[in-house]
Amino acid sequence: MLRILLPLLCCFSLNVLAVTYQMPAEGSNIVGRTQYHQVVEGESLSDIAKRYDVGFLSLMAANKGVDPFLPAENYVLIIPTRIILPSVPREGIVINLAELRLYYFQPENNVVHIFPVGIGRIGRDTPEMATSISQKKRNPTWKPPKSIRKEYREKGIDLPNIVPAGPDNPLGDYAMRLAYGIGEYLIHGTNKDFGIGLRVSSGCIRMDPKDIDWLFPKVDLGEKVRVINEPIKVALEPDRSVFVEAHEPLTRSDGSKKPLVLPEELRWWLDEFELSDVKAKAVILAQNGVPVEVVSPDFID
Repeated sequence: MLRILLPLLCCFSLNVLAVTYQMPAEGSNIVGRTQYHQVVEGESLSDIAKRYDVGFLSLMAANKGVDPFLPAENYVLIIPTRIILPSVPREGIVINLAELRLYYFQPENNVVHIFPVGIGRIGRDTPEMATSISQKKRNPTWKPPKSIRKEYREKGIDLPNIVPAGPDNPLGDYAMRLAYGIGEYLIHGTNKDFGIGLRVSSGCIRMDPKDIDWLFPKVDLGEKVRVINEPIKVALEPDRSVFVEAHEPLTRSDGSKKPLVLPEELRWWLDEFELSDVKAKAVILAQNGVPVEVVSPDFID
């Protein structure tokens, strides 16, 4: 009975296991199942995103045209909880900036935990990196750097040299420092009720308080961390079906965006079987952030 219930719990429990997914079978790159939510009067997309622990922008992308503040009552939303895993080693922490998601792989348990995150806003981009956790701090203090103090001063706000731990600390209750650079980037919680799944930070990776409360004790010093920017993900599945998941590319500080082109591995595969790339290109243009089947498993008789 437990073996029957476990896959359902991993996809549908909203408070504890909603972000935990069984790793796919060998050769597969897709985890989770798409969920649906019927809007109740008074709900906003922000409320619904928090309930399912998905990013606000991810929910908007999957439901284009829906009013984020006043979605129509009884409208059925797509909850983007079917996901193509990034094409990187499945170990430690992986943050894909383009999809505003953090992956925590536990290969010993054959699971991956997926969380929405906030990342650096334009002008304070979170950089791509391969690094590790260099420090962990419970109830951290915050020492605003000069650049941030200057920004606040221009808004008429004088920040103290040190913000003590507590409800006014923007780092929340937990912080994990990355070894990259001079250690200026953190994965941390927040004392704000917004910003998860958005580009709002000064470059750090911001997590929902309940998510980092879960993650913090499980991550060891020295844990590998990889920050990537992969707006297009492809899954060439064992049954010969092909899925593409495309996200809107980030605008960087210089105004550039990563070009959205058909990945070479997919182009080679389509060419080998003399298949059209029209559907794949349409998915890339739509940028709805959910896996879409572009080749069915029965393409060869």
